[in-house]
Amino acid sequence: MSEGAQRTQVESDRPYDVFHTDCPARGVVDHVTSRWGIWVLISLRSNDLRFYELRDSIQGISEKMLAQTLRALVQDGLVWREVEPTTPPQVTYGLTEFGQDIGEPLTDLFDRITERLPQQAPQRGDGAPKIEP
Repeated sequence: MSEGAQRTQVESDRPYDVFHTDCPARGVVDHVTSRWGIWVLISLRSNDLRFYELRDSIQGISEKMLAQTLRALVQDGLVWREVEPTTPPQVTYGLTEFGQDIGEPLTDLFDRITERLPQQAPQRGDGAPKIEP
């Protein structure tokens, strides 16, 4: 069987192929793996948080980037948003069932990385710690 025919067979078995630019799942993957998306999902893994609590839990994120990231993750169905009609409004965010499902392997990845780092990790030239095999 030729490579092209084999690839066609695999594609017909899967509803989505994220390697194609027009795949609807690709946008979700892009949002989850964006610079801030992964941190939002990890931050919400154990608690629902208000906007400012979430901002404070992710060092380095601006309010603008947090708002944009949350908007995308809510639209993708990974995060829920609840607005309490107070003055000023209090907005709380949490993971949907889909978000929890996606966040679990991200949390595992995060935990594996932090467990493998030495206590006082020597720094590479780019500021990232060296990880020994």
